[in-house]
Amino acid sequence: MTRSMTAFTRQEVQQPWGTLTWEIRSVNHRYLEPLMRLPESLRELEGALREKLRRTLSRGKVECTLRFVPEAGAQTLQVDTERARELITAAETVSGLMTNVAPLDSLQVLGWPGVLVETQLDMEAVRKAALSLFDQALDDLCQGREREGKELTQLIQQRLDSISEIVTEVRTLMPRILKAQRDSMQARIDELDIEADPQRLEQELVLIAQRADVDEEMDRLDTHVQEVRRVLGQKGPIGRRLDFLMQELNREANTLSSKSIVAATTQRAVELKVLIEQMREQVQNIE
Repeated sequence: MTRSMTAFTRQEVQQPWGTLTWEIRSVNHRYLEPLMRLPESLRELEGALREKLRRTLSRGKVECTLRFVPEAGAQTLQVDTERARELITAAETVSGLMTNVAPLDSLQVLGWPGVLVETQLDMEAVRKAALSLFDQALDDLCQGREREGKELTQLIQQRLDSISEIVTEVRTLMPRILKAQRDSMQARIDELDIEADPQRLEQELVLIAQRADVDEEMDRLDTHVQEVRRVLGQKGPIGRRLDFLMQELNREANTLSSKSIVAATTQRAVELKVLIEQMREQVQNIE
């Protein structure tokens, strides 16, 4: 299945302890380049997340952003009453040794280290939920890449069909072009009213035919088109292989243009280059 490197997903889950949100966006890149944006409290998940990406994706710049919003009331403040009593008792003992002592303020007691305790969230549950939600987001991202990859495959197949039509057309045109060259040369000789050496005339026509012979280029174009179709049907990463084939197709189109002796084949070569460039742009997005 052909997969694009461009996709986006957003997954969210709400729990009694808060809300987790994953956003993952990927764009084309020569290699796999993950970028993680995590809350500090969940930073330790980065290694496991990168490993999941490496097992699932092969290419693309992938930005993964995790947001965690604790539920109001999930973190509460509690008074360590035993410690508060110890502090008050100690304060009263010291007060008995002093004169003109101001009464002990309750806020002062609460401000003493260890008296006011903040209950902690169950971060292990948060981490497990974050990893599970990441799996869902990654699966949705892959489905999006596959959907776009399917569309890219159809676009490339359409252009391959057009290339095959042009190749068939050029094959049909070549005998006519060579006959037109022979007739044109003979017409010039007749116009000059000179008697040409038939053997010399044949040699010239053979040279023209050799310079204009594009059978090998047409064969290679057909072969490359078939190979592109075969690669599109393969599983796994195929983008680099397709990119190489685009270069080979373009090479044959350039050769066809350089061997052209009439405007008709030059025009077909230009059409080939346009189609190949359109495919190359699409291939840049394929994993």
